[in-house]
Amino acid sequence: MFLGARVVPVPLMTREACLHAFGGVQSIAVTLSEHVHLNVDIAVPSPAEGVVLFVSRDPRNHRVAEELRAAGLATVLVHLLTPEEELVDALTGERRFDIELLSARIVALIDWVETHSPTAGLAIGLFGVGAGAAAALVAAVDQPQAVRAIVAAGGRPDLAGRALRWVEQPTLFIVAENDERGIDLSRRGMHEMPGDPRLELVPDAVEAVAALAHGWFVEHLRPENRPLSGP
Repeated sequence: MFLGARVVPVPLMTREACLHAFGGVQSIAVTLSEHVHLNVDIAVPSPAEGVVLFVSRDPRNHRVAEELRAAGLATVLVHLLTPEEELVDALTGERRFDIELLSARIVALIDWVETHSPTAGLAIGLFGVGAGAAAALVAAVDQPQAVRAIVAAGGRPDLAGRALRWVEQPTLFIVAENDERGIDLSRRGMHEMPGDPRLELVPDAVEAVAALAHGWFVEHLRPENRPLSGP
């Protein structure tokens, strides 16, 4: 310490204040019902200009989420099955394609995001892969005002069934350029949808997915880019 220097005390930031100021990831438990408790990883940059709910368990989602946070969007990553359900699903595979169950939980999580103080009032986007993407599309029909944009990766919109006819939010389908079945299913799904959904074919690289998701959500979630009314 230099002689004669005066030490000025600086108040310590709480953990919650640090997370809010610097966009750090916080793991918290969310109660959806008496028997359903899900762990979510949430990060809210300051200021946040929207929030994206990731509804598929895919390690690559973390890389996409980093890209979105750098653009000023909050992120919420969640696996839609409880640990007990995961054990059953590992043996039977019956839960991962239960679109009714998964979409109902997404709707409940949207309600939570809307009332959780760090994300309340932010426009919501949904990001899903495979069956999670189909469940996100179904949930968006139930929440037309809350959900402002969707990114569906993995090419399984067929699992959303008749709900596709009522998905009016801007929707981006991302499919690997060598996934012929996924491309075909995505195109068929797009023909069922109103509005103008878009399909992007990419190399099998998370960077390409992250860049497309970044552009889509920034375009549709930031306040200055959103329509004054409607989904």
